[in-house]
Amino acid sequence: MARKTVHFAVYDQLADWEIGHALAHIRDTSAHRPPRDTYDTVSVGASRGDVITSIGGMHIQADIGLDELRPQDSSLLILPGSGAYDQGEELAPFVRKAREFLDAGVPVAAICGATAGLAREGLLDERAHTSGAAEYLAAQPGYKGHDRYAEADAVTDGDLITAGPVHPVPFAREIFRRLDLHEPAVLDAWERLFGAADPSAFPVLMEASAK
Repeated sequence: MARKTVHFAVYDQLADWEIGHALAHIRDTSAHRPPRDTYDTVSVGASRGDVITSIGGMHIQADIGLDELRPQDSSLLILPGSGAYDQGEELAPFVRKAREFLDAGVPVAAICGATAGLAREGLLDERAHTSGAAEYLAAQPGYKGHDRYAEADAVTDGDLITAGPVHPVPFAREIFRRLDLHEPAVLDAWERLFGAADPSAFPVLMEASAK
């Protein structure tokens, strides 16, 4: 069992609800699964020590700067949504880092506004993907991935995971699957409990956590 790192980007207007499920359950090494690899989560800002304010008013300090982030040190990069993706190219350096990760064969998970950044960078042109709406991506300059857009809660194509803003649980599901955090039956139960409040899923998770 190895200890690895998942990195997540932090910037002002970060949509905190979009990544909460994923981050909490990545870090909970005892939760509802036989142990496999375990993961730390590390926040990445434009610069080390930056303090950003999320949409919900949370202040988050960046553990490292973008210039320190290397694909070989990471198991996955998460890009949360932010209104800043729709207000210019301030977050373009994070999108370019995503390209670096994908080129190196290291997974990237992007949700909501972050998918627009990927669209403008051309990273969705040849990969199946989703977002908040097809029209949202169609409005992005240079986007040529119309034929690869899927009406789905979350989509994984190779090393890229995408989702829309109202699907944080399916987004987390795809991240967990890519990291192999859970056996398939446990992953299904996790999604049924947190996504649909299905009480029949709880005993499955409790049994798994006792292993």
